[in-house]
Order: sequence, then C-alpha cells, then structure tokens
Amino acid sequence: MNLFLTLALVQIVALVTPGPDFFFVSQLAASRSRREALAGVVGIALGVAVWAALALLGLQLLLHRLAWLERGIAILGGAYLCWMGLRMLRAAWQAPPKAEAEAAAPVVDVRGSSPGRALARGLATNLANPKAAVYFASIFSAFVGEGTDGATRWGLWAMVTAETVLWFGLVAGIFALPAMRRAYVRAGRWIDGGAGAVFTLFGLHLVFARR
Repeated sequence: MNLFLTLALVQIVALVTPGPDFFFVSQLAASRSRREALAGVVGIALGVAVWAALALLGLQLLLHRLAWLERGIAILGGAYLCWMGLRMLRAAWQAPPKAEAEAAAPVVDVRGSSPGRALARGLATNLANPKAAVYFASIFSAFVGEGTDGATRWGLWAMVTAETVLWFGLVAGIFALPAMRRAYVRAGRWIDGGAGAVFTLFGLHLVFARR
C-alpha cells in the first residue's frame, strides 16, 4: 500500500506541473465544449497508458541500446508539437480585435471539431512527448523492484492512468465553466498565443536538445 501511495503522490505532482497536456485540455475546454475536452482527456490518458505500459515492459532499456530510435521519436514528437503551436499562433494572429471579442457572446465554436478528433489530438499530444517514457521508466525503476509481482505492477499502471483521467477531467470541468469561457472570449487571443508559444518552444526543445 505504501508503494501505491508513494507513486500516487509522485504522479499527482507530475500532473499538476503545467505542460503541453495541461495547455491542450484547458484551451480545448474554454474554447470548445466540455464534451470535447473530456474526449481530449481520454486521449491523453490513453497516451499515458501506452507510455506507462511500455516502461513496465522495458522500453527505456531498448532506447538506451538504440539511441537513434529515441532521437527519432523526439524529433517526430517535437515536430508535431511545433505544428500544433504554430497553428495556435496563427489563430491568435487572425483573431478579431479586442473590442470585437469583448462584445461577442461566449459561444463555443464547434466548426471542424468533434469529440473523436479531440481524442485523437489528445493522444497525439501526449505521445508527442517522449520524455513521458523517460519519466515512467524512471519512477518505475526507482520504486518497482524485480521482486514486484505482475498484479502490483499493472495495478500501478491502472492507478497512474486513472489519476490522469481524474486530474485532467477536473481541469476540463473548471475551464469549461461559463466564467472561464467569458474570460477566454476576452483574452482568447493572448491565451491561444501563449499556448502556441509553449507548444512551439517545447517542440523545438525536443528537436534540438542534445542527448
């Protein structure tokens, strides 16, 4: 039980630290709908489930032996995050002037979007960050010894996945509130621009970071 509690605390600290997943969910909830945001949360949780499972199966050992594979994953993930970031920056640049935005009603724009697309984007956003693989490999290697049975290992896998759903579900619920939507309408240009900059810089870091 102490092992579960320890890893639960480590995981929640990692979750509350803002990163691409947080900015993705918060912006989606404020600018679209709670339903789409929750679909995005499911996508992120699926990504976490994949990385955590691969860590339990020894992905980090494979990446150490095949350095080119780790570099390739980082470049592809960084390129995707840069693409998303540049799209957000473009949307911020093309947003209406502040006076028009303040006069607009907080109507959710659902054109060209759907829960299925939000789920896919959430999954891609999480999988685009190969540092998640390093994170899970590190915490599992630090706290899960060779003597840990399979039931405990996969119980921990289920726990970190469930924590991800609960945390980002809470984030989606908060940012989907009417007050948050009104704030987004007033400052949407700056929010989109800030999120776009975070995605772009994080992506560039993945692409150009030296190993």
